[in-house]
Amino acid sequence: MKIFLTGYMGSGKSVVGEKLAKNLNYKYVDLDDQIEVIQGKSINDIFEDRGELYFRKLESQILDDILENNSDMVISLGGGTPCYGDNFDRICAQKDAKSIYLKASIPTLTERLFQEKVHRPVISHLDSRETLEEFIRKHLFERAYYYSQSDITVNVDEKEPEFIVDQIIEKL
Repeated sequence: MKIFLTGYMGSGKSVVGEKLAKNLNYKYVDLDDQIEVIQGKSINDIFEDRGELYFRKLESQILDDILENNSDMVISLGGGTPCYGDNFDRICAQKDAKSIYLKASIPTLTERLFQEKVHRPVISHLDSRETLEEFIRKHLFERAYYYSQSDITVNVDEKEPEFIVDQIIEKL
């Protein structure tokens, strides 16, 4: 089975994904990490050097490779992956696959992302919590349509990753 973790940046997809894969004895793939390895540069540098459109095309190509792989795996998608092109349709069309939305509130996302915004190309230019919160609110509104189509939704506010993993396994 393939388990796809969706959700906004900062929702915990990477941390939860690693723990879930270990718990299930599945292979773990972080889509952003795969992109960085293949390109030999950070997501920030890819955005700066080539722009978002190039990044999104690359992201879709690497997602295709993952979709063709028959291994049991947990895949942490980038926050925007399900929202571009037909990525989410292709994920949903997979046999023996589940998509899981790690749903975090705007205050939780703002708190988490403000601490690490320098590493996030989409928000690195935002210099106050207020502007970051406003950005998240608008961006999440646009993306929620895609995230909400996931097979399973798990609220991640104020929960430890191990608890979230247990919830996911329970719902699978």
